[in-house]
Amino acid sequence: MHFPKISVVTISYNQAQFVETTLCSILNQQYPNLEYIVIDAESTDGSVEIIRRYEENLYYWVSEPDEGQTDGLIKGFNVATGEVLCWLNSNDLLEPWTLTEVGRFFYENQDANVVYGDATWIDIEGNQIKRKKEHGFNRFIWMHDYNYIPQPSTFWRRRIYEEIGGLDSSFDLAMDADLWIRMADMTPIQHIRRNWSRQRFYPEQKNQRLRVESDKEDLIIRRRYLGERSKLHRQGTKVLAKSMRVGWKLATGCYF
Repeated sequence: MHFPKISVVTISYNQAQFVETTLCSILNQQYPNLEYIVIDAESTDGSVEIIRRYEENLYYWVSEPDEGQTDGLIKGFNVATGEVLCWLNSNDLLEPWTLTEVGRFFYENQDANVVYGDATWIDIEGNQIKRKKEHGFNRFIWMHDYNYIPQPSTFWRRRIYEEIGGLDSSFDLAMDADLWIRMADMTPIQHIRRNWSRQRFYPEQKNQRLRVESDKEDLIIRRRYLGERSKLHRQGTKVLAKSMRVGWKLATGCYF
């Protein structure tokens, strides 16, 4: 079996308490065709010294100022050469089996362009909060409820990323949601019922601190497709989408 080259991009800024664990969650998998890229935004907390200890195992790394998270990701993907792409924030982890399973999936499914697995939510200490099992992608549910695709458990082929023009730098928080739905415009998004990542949740986390701004960006994405709608219309479709989601998750054992 020829494992496809997977390019993993990690972006980091002052995450010394997490970054080594994140690096090891990738490198310790010993995936035979890995290209690991680390983009640090000129951290001042000792992160650079930690990253430097692993530089022999990195395809590329840099520590320099950038214009935010999305800018750092774009930098990373611009130097990536892998057939399969993903990103892992410096406070999240991949499960030890993830890259092998992802590589096998894309090898066995040559027509597949995007796939996501499940995730486990963990706290700042790495303790499990809950296992987040998901159902398959449904555009109506995704559009009218919320972006339930776990970013660190999502992988895609370079060809689809390039076809849609990559990440949109105008998004600082909802860049993943924007990427998923533009991919969904072009290709099916597939789901595998396997836990592929550990996603950290804590009060200081960017998306927790900036929830209002994140919701505003999310609304921009939905207005692009749905236009302006009355509050009653929005509430009605949300209730319907939520009911569909809960029913699907119950039927497929996601709550157990």
